[in-house]
Amino acid sequence: MSERWFWIKTIMSSITFARAYNAVLINISYLVSNIFSKNIHFGKPFSISIEPTTTCNLHCPECPSGLRKFSRNTGFIEDSTIDRILQQLSKQLIYVTFYFQGEPLLHPKFVDYVIKLKSKKLIVSTSTNAHFLTKENSDSIIYSGLDRLIISLDGTDSETYLKYRKGGDFDKVIANITHFMNRKNKLKSNSPFVELQFIVFKHNEHQIAEIKALGKSLGVDYVSIKTAQLYEFEDGNELMPGLIKYSRYQKQADGKYQIKSKLPNKCHRMWSGNVITWDGDVVPCCFDKDADYVFGNIIDKDYNSINKSQKYNNFRQQILTDRSKIDICRNCTEGL
Repeated sequence: MSERWFWIKTIMSSITFARAYNAVLINISYLVSNIFSKNIHFGKPFSISIEPTTTCNLHCPECPSGLRKFSRNTGFIEDSTIDRILQQLSKQLIYVTFYFQGEPLLHPKFVDYVIKLKSKKLIVSTSTNAHFLTKENSDSIIYSGLDRLIISLDGTDSETYLKYRKGGDFDKVIANITHFMNRKNKLKSNSPFVELQFIVFKHNEHQIAEIKALGKSLGVDYVSIKTAQLYEFEDGNELMPGLIKYSRYQKQADGKYQIKSKLPNKCHRMWSGNVITWDGDVVPCCFDKDADYVFGNIIDKDYNSINKSQKYNNFRQQILTDRSKIDICRNCTEGL
């Protein structure tokens, strides 16, 4: 199935009048906000990320989960939080990324929660390192109705893979993907749409053609090539690829590096969605990995009051006025 058909099929299966109307409100308010450089916001998010857990089995060097360097609380999302989110947002929501930080398949109720999200006719995706995409749970994940499964695989051999996915097992990941695709084919299921994601670093940029060939041999639906977000980049970084096409950063005349994005004073994500952490905090987007910008907590506050709060409105206004003053925006690819 092509990616275009995936989007057409999944959107058509989840759209309702209320969701379509809400999406129109969001887009109109975003357009007007940009024209007048003044925060105007109608509606509720139609796309959010929900964090199942902050726990991860790997130790990736550019990830707070992998580095075990969160300053916020860590843990697993609970039934009551999922129920609270759905109670307040499911009528307007279209798309849920059931992933933020951590490895989502480590949550013992991952499949149960996907089923619950799908019961509201939502499009649901997740991202995994595939170490827990096992023979035991492959069928249940397929039957859950999960729409999109992104699998991180940043190397075509064990040596290259382990340079970033520290603590991982390349052969186990390949075996798990192979079994999962075999089961998906045997069950004649179109879902989930399986995307193999390859993040380009200095040590693996020579394998771009190889990962596409590997994806084809594994039978996945799509192979995506992604640029790497690096925390330390101004003075260069050993992980930074030499191929400028696959780097978020570019060397300047003074020898310093900066992100290639022009960083325009706009961001659709601030109108259309946000992230909800495992413990209910509402934060702006996936670049706020440590939840430094918390607008409220959905467990003890009504979402509408969070969405219309002065704190959230001020943040959106700053996006429109001078986005470069927000630290998480300065490493963002919006505008690339």
